[in-house]
Formats: sequence, structure tokens, C-alpha cells
Amino acid sequence: MTLPIASRVVLSYPNGLSTWGRDQIGTDRYRGYFRRVLGEVAVGDEREEFVDIGCCGDSLDIPFRIERIEDAEGRSLDRAVVDADTEVVYTTHDGDVEGGWLVQSAAGPQE
Repeated sequence: MTLPIASRVVLSYPNGLSTWGRDQIGTDRYRGYFRRVLGEVAVGDEREEFVDIGCCGDSLDIPFRIERIEDAEGRSLDRAVVDADTEVVYTTHDGDVEGGWLVQSAAGPQE
């Protein structure tokens, strides 16, 4: 059976993610990354994704969860395939993001 193409995928991340982290994942570049790598998804799937903080500190892995998948008519799907045209949107779920911050820049995470 061929899976439908997702028109929209809602990913959640922990609400304890810093403002800096939210800024990083909110870029068009990061959403485009998800459109390239998600492939086949199912509601409830979880994955950790790296946020590049450059040469000034530790890495940050953010746990994401597939909360909702929609077809072109806005109907919920249990499973689908993400492609280059799939809209990627975010919401939050309860939780914190563990990770050491050694960032030496004023533009880095502030908490």
C-alpha cells in the first residue's frame, strides 16, 4: 500500500527549550531540513535532532514528536510521507531540553 503525501506535519518540542533554541528551529533552513529527512512518519513517532551552535559550545539535541499529520483537505492521517511541499509547523509538549551550554557568545542561549 502506498502512503499518502502529508500536506502538513505538526511536530512538538519540549516547552523548556530556550528562546535561542526556538529561534534556531524556527528558520526556513531548519524546516527545509525536516522536509528532506523525515520521509515516512506516523503520529507519535519521536526523534532527536541536532541544533548547530557553531564552534563556541556543546551541541544541543532536541526531542521532537509527530503530533499530527494532515492531507491536502486537512483530514488527519495516522501515517504519511513528507516531501518537499509538506508544511512543517511546531507546537510544544511538556518537558525540558537537557544539554550542556558552553556557548561563549552574547547571542547564545540565555536562560
